Amino acid sequence: MQPAALRTSVLIAGALAAAFCLRPQATPGQEPRRGEPQGMPPRATPADYQAHAQAGAVTIGAEFFGHSFLTPEGTLNTDEFVAVETGLFGAPGARLKLSPDDFSLRVNGKKTPSPGVPYGVVTASVKDPEWAPPEPPASAKSKTSLDTGQGGATLQGGAKESPTPIHIPIEVQRGWSQRLQKASLAEGDRALPQAGLIYFLYRGKAKDIHSVELIYNGPAGHATMALQP
Repeated sequence: MQPAALRTSVLIAGALAAAFCLRPQATPGQEPRRGEPQGMPPRATPADYQAHAQAGAVTIGAEFFGHSFLTPEGTLNTDEFVAVETGLFGAPGARLKLSPDDFSLRVNGKKTPSPGVPYGVVTASVKDPEWAPPEPPASAKSKTSLDTGQGGATLQGGAKESPTPIHIPIEVQRGWSQRLQKASLAEGDRALPQAGLIYFLYRGKAKDIHSVELIYNGPAGHATMALQP
C-alpha cells in the first residue's frame, strides 16, 4: 500500500472510532444493576393487592406485611422495620422514576408519617425465622453442666450458666441480604409495571398497630391508601 493510501486508511479508521465513541449511549440505570434492588414480579392487576389507588396516570396497589414479609424465596422478618409490598401500573410503554423517598407510612393516625428507607438500611436487622444455629458437638458441652433446653444450662450445684451468644455465619447473613435485595422495589427510571417491598422504621409490636395508611407523593402525583394491619 502506498504511503498516501495508508495515511488515508488511518484517518478513516480514526474518524470511525471517534464517531462510535460520540454516538448516544444507553441511559444508565434503566434496568437494575448488580447490587441494586431488583423488585418482585407484579401481580396480575392492582386489584389483586390489599388496596389500590390512582396517582395521576399510575395505579398503585399495596399490601401491608408488618415485621414479617414474604419474598419469592421465603419469609424474612425484622423487629426494626415493617414492609409494604407495592405494585405500580401504567399504560403500555409507561415509565416512572421510583424511589422509597416517594412513600411514607402513617401508623395509628400518627401526625408525622414514617418515610420509606432504602433496603440497605434494613439488611443488618433482617433474618430468616426458619434458620437455626447448628448443634454444637457433644464434646463442646460442659462436662459439669446439664442442658435445660431453655437458652442455658444448669451447672452442678444449681447455678445458672449464661446462654451462649448465637453467631450467624457471614455467608448466611449475605444470603438474607441478597433475598431482601431481590424483593425490594427497584429504583430509578423504570418501565411499568414494577413491584417490590418498601420499608419503614417501626419498632413497636405488630399487635399494637390498629390503622395503617400508605402515602405516595412522587412524580406520578399523590395517593393515600388505607391498609389492613
